[in-house]
Amino acid sequence: MGTHACVAAERPGAERRLKRMDRTERFYKIDQMLQSRGRVKVGEFLGELGISLATFKRDLEYMRSRLNAPIVWDREQEAYRFEEGRAGKGPKYELPGLWFSPSEALALLTLEHLVEGLEPGLLGAHVKPLKARLAALLTAGEHSLDEVRKRIRVIPFGARRHEPKHFELIASAVLGRHRLKLVYWNRTKDEVTEREVSPQRLVHYRGNWYLDAWDPLRDGLRTFALDAMRAVEMAPGKVRDVPDAELDEALASGYGIFSGKKVQWATLRFTPERARYVAMEEWHPKQRSRWEKDGSYVLEVPFSSEKELMMDILRFGPDVEVLGPGPLRAEVRSRITATALPYAK
Repeated sequence: MGTHACVAAERPGAERRLKRMDRTERFYKIDQMLQSRGRVKVGEFLGELGISLATFKRDLEYMRSRLNAPIVWDREQEAYRFEEGRAGKGPKYELPGLWFSPSEALALLTLEHLVEGLEPGLLGAHVKPLKARLAALLTAGEHSLDEVRKRIRVIPFGARRHEPKHFELIASAVLGRHRLKLVYWNRTKDEVTEREVSPQRLVHYRGNWYLDAWDPLRDGLRTFALDAMRAVEMAPGKVRDVPDAELDEALASGYGIFSGKKVQWATLRFTPERARYVAMEEWHPKQRSRWEKDGSYVLEVPFSSEKELMMDILRFGPDVEVLGPGPLRAEVRSRITATALPYAK
């Protein structure tokens, strides 16, 4: 039967996976029951798999027709068993290999990418065994780590570089509750300012790092991109702690990293062609949506500042129309007009 059959038993967490058994895992369970017991009655399958008779019959048919499983009905014993003496007489029976879910694979591959990029330092002694553990986790059955790296890729896009020393200092201040003095570049205004802030938390969003902090200069919470920090140092004084609820209200209620307390709702209508893609996306946990009779898709998302939302809207070009609010629609129209100017020459 090949090496696949033992993957479920050998892989860490296989026992945990069976608790939320999907179809592939049921195939392994059916195979294991037949291998270990010889003959298995229908009631045993239904009880241990936790499925209906109709589902069991569909699983059995799939295993026979698609996976070439030599499972037969024993009339005398009134039970199922593997056909005896079948070896070499027909197509090879082999179960599909168990691997990771998409989210698990992305997490492991991303972690491996980050670990590989670490420079030698204080973590050196701890990183080596971590690398070995990641390699063992990513190796499934006959799939070597080299094969996984070759065939499955995670390609980061749009991440901006920042000073590693800044990150270390900021992380220490966030966790140790120390004030920070920043020399910060405002890209929109192309100006540099100095300010002392009370750091609240570090956020990794869309491939980049941000610092949420209380800014006395603005008398409120602000978000600072680490890559726009020209200089960072510890500052004396007591940190102003902002409750988590207030942080979430001010910085997590609206759209993306550029959010705030004054939340509005944007209503976007996508063409039927683009709707087939956008309907599968989550732009915000609280988004609302509906389908129109012509196949177009209407998406409503909360936002406080249009900066990031504008970037997402404009990347869809003519496949999206802003229905409201009016100021956002006018701003999109203005940006589109300005975008066309260089091509009018």
